[in-house]
Amino acid sequence: MAQTGNPLTTYWHHLVDPTFRGLYQANAFDFSIMLPYFIVMMILAMYGLHRYQLVYNFFKHRKNAAGPPPEITEWPKVTVQLPIYNERYVIERLVEAISKFDYPEGLLEIQVLDDSTDETVKVASSCVDRYRETGLNIYYIHRDNREGFKAGALQEGLKTATGEFVAIFDADFIPPADFLRRTVPYFVNPKLAVVQTRWSYINRNYSTLTEVEAIMLDGHFAIEHSSRFRSGLFFNFNGTAGIWRREAIEDSGGWQHDTLTEDTDLSYRAQLRGWQFIYVPEIDCPSELPVEMNAFKSQQARWAKGLMQTAKKVLPRVLRSDEPFSVKAEAFFHLTANISYPLMVFLSIILLPAMIVRFYQGWFQVLVIDLPLFLASTCSISSFYLSAERTFYPKTWKRTFLYLPFVMAVGIGLSVRNAVGVLEAIVGKKSEFVRTPKHGVGAGSKQSGAWVKKAYHKRAGWMPFFEVLLGIYFAFACVYAIQNENYATIPFLLLFVWGYLYTGLMSLGQTYIDRLRFRSDPAPVAIPVDVPVSASATEASPTGLPGF
Repeated sequence: MAQTGNPLTTYWHHLVDPTFRGLYQANAFDFSIMLPYFIVMMILAMYGLHRYQLVYNFFKHRKNAAGPPPEITEWPKVTVQLPIYNERYVIERLVEAISKFDYPEGLLEIQVLDDSTDETVKVASSCVDRYRETGLNIYYIHRDNREGFKAGALQEGLKTATGEFVAIFDADFIPPADFLRRTVPYFVNPKLAVVQTRWSYINRNYSTLTEVEAIMLDGHFAIEHSSRFRSGLFFNFNGTAGIWRREAIEDSGGWQHDTLTEDTDLSYRAQLRGWQFIYVPEIDCPSELPVEMNAFKSQQARWAKGLMQTAKKVLPRVLRSDEPFSVKAEAFFHLTANISYPLMVFLSIILLPAMIVRFYQGWFQVLVIDLPLFLASTCSISSFYLSAERTFYPKTWKRTFLYLPFVMAVGIGLSVRNAVGVLEAIVGKKSEFVRTPKHGVGAGSKQSGAWVKKAYHKRAGWMPFFEVLLGIYFAFACVYAIQNENYATIPFLLLFVWGYLYTGLMSLGQTYIDRLRFRSDPAPVAIPVDVPVSASATEASPTGLPGF
């Protein structure tokens, strides 16, 4: 006899009902699989619902933009810091862009903060010498050690910096000439600590991988930053393409290197001190995306680990503060979001036995419980990135539908590497700041193997092999689903197959196959690359899926 009531009551009745003893009845093994399965799915669904909330706040508060900067009559002195480490292919391009800054003469100071251990030392110092001869107020500061990594270099530069404000650019950026003219006026507000601008990408159309990276970063800069800023919530300086009030850095404890995301760490400490941040997406700074899968995975893992380290460090202070509940809740979701990666790996491992158990339980439970959790945890990704692309590219955003399967697959494929980083942060394992290699790949650099011939390659290690094994594992899960006519789960399973195989095989292919075709050239490349400073600020969009 069927029982009425809510779905959970009905589900429990089906599990323990002895009527069909001998056909199916829940046992200890089933509970050992299904309990962690549902716990993980519920947590992932919670973070998925948070993405929906970000999109909702983005549209709800769209009128709360920063607006144009106020008028300014007296320009302050600005120090531009350029932290680099083994960047021989891009340092000339960066310094050339900074040298074109339109700012009052005598009020601009440039520091090249070089921790390099290779030929970059000679390339960078020679570059600085040449520009000094032209009258540019630029200084070369080299450290013999990497103490504190990027945070240590920035803090060391502050000891001799003379600017009231400090603009920071990583080596792969090409800021526009009017960057300071458009950002400095906002600081007429004495409580303003940071003006953060948007990243754009000179090599977005280089490959499918770079297109996927651009979409993922667009989601951060279009939705996350805008939603948090417009809603009056905490958000973070991104480590580059922004400008700080020096007083705010010093008042908040300076640059500290006990996390791998020193930018987020300082951002939260500053906002807890009452300093304000502004996000101005109308100003975009072109940059170079990683073209190598191993480099991209290393970058994402560093961000994932660093954010979890920051959560351990500052989240207790945020929760104990007098900030509104909305600020505390958003800080929690922001800083702990990467916990989803180890949960995703765990879910990947138990998904096949969970499918087997669910098959014997029937479709009712799947439709009532599994499907809503799945929609909450995965479909939010589509709305998140589609909203971002529609914001930045209103005329061509529909082409993003072509890349959504790749975006979702890469997100799944990154889970292994990022999960390791998150777990290391949780247990307190320290690691060095691994910078993302740049190869000077920009507009007009799509010739086959151009980057492979250069130095600064990441090793694949053991993780791609594990990713391939997971892909094969999910292929067997697809076979099982077909055999049991569970066709509705196949598209979901194929995402896991494609995600793990794509990231794993691409990592192995770029490590071993390309090395057989090309030999890395150890000679430094010190020729400036002529790249338009606003290459990606237009409505240009790929006409199709470029090659891998």
